[in-house]
Amino acid sequence: MTTTAVAITGPAPALPLTRVQERLLDSWLAGRSANTRAAYQRDLRDFSNFAGVADPEEAAQRLLATPAGDANGIVLAYRASMQDRKLTPATINRRLSALRSLVQLANLLGMVAWKIEVENVVAELYRDTRGPGRAAVKAMTAAAAEKGGMKGLRDAAIVRLLHDLGLRRGEVVGLDLADLDEAAGTLAVLGKGRAQKELVTVPAPTLAVLTVWVNRRGRAPGPLFRSLDPAGKGDGRLTGTAVYQIIRALGADVGVKARPHGLRHTAITTVLDRSGGNIRAAQKFSRHKDVRVLQRYDDAREDLAGQMAGLIAGDE
Repeated sequence: MTTTAVAITGPAPALPLTRVQERLLDSWLAGRSANTRAAYQRDLRDFSNFAGVADPEEAAQRLLATPAGDANGIVLAYRASMQDRKLTPATINRRLSALRSLVQLANLLGMVAWKIEVENVVAELYRDTRGPGRAAVKAMTAAAAEKGGMKGLRDAAIVRLLHDLGLRRGEVVGLDLADLDEAAGTLAVLGKGRAQKELVTVPAPTLAVLTVWVNRRGRAPGPLFRSLDPAGKGDGRLTGTAVYQIIRALGADVGVKARPHGLRHTAITTVLDRSGGNIRAAQKFSRHKDVRVLQRYDDAREDLAGQMAGLIAGDE
């Protein structure tokens, strides 16, 4: 099915808005982390493009000026458009969530009396919740260290953080030197969807690798991990794309297909293995907000469906 764009016609609403209402998007984004703000801004730009309106603020105001049924129809068409573009369920659902959240704020402020009722698309379960495995991660760490020089030390430290602490690559690249307290053995991490950093305990072996990197990096303030490209712009902070490429290359060096989130998968699966399937302990480690995500990891770890298939096959 091919879905055409649905333009939100008519002028923006001429309502006696307060300052908060006039700057609805600013109010909606206030207090969120920089990563969340950037993601939501991209989502609203995509919606405004779909709606045929250049400015996201104007697109939001026009949506709010639309009757409830028509507004939900527009969002339904937007969902179909995203499916036609083959966007992932996670992306589609995040963008729908952004619109719901924005309209909910407008509802709270008395600008509209309705909410978006369009449901999410069914998200696929994680296909790979096990990652490359601990042996591969150890080999990747060793491969990085063997390269020597600043790059080898930096990349080994990145692998340890992705695996040992289960950090996401966005969390890794967002780290500053000031976030590491070597004396206390802690790291202040800005988690996904969070506005404040939280302290994470760094195991002694991981801290030792980080300390070696910091000593080579130098104690100047700024990003914990910088690009080593002399032509780097700005503060030289390493990008998420660069981390992805680093992990893919190290995986190739040891003969496995690896990606940053796969190292996190391996770590979470190991926590479940060694804690006897303790979901609460795994949630504390992974910092997932929704415990159901950890249940998916546990199901994949135990492979109950495979065990049952084996029992059935054994009856032949």
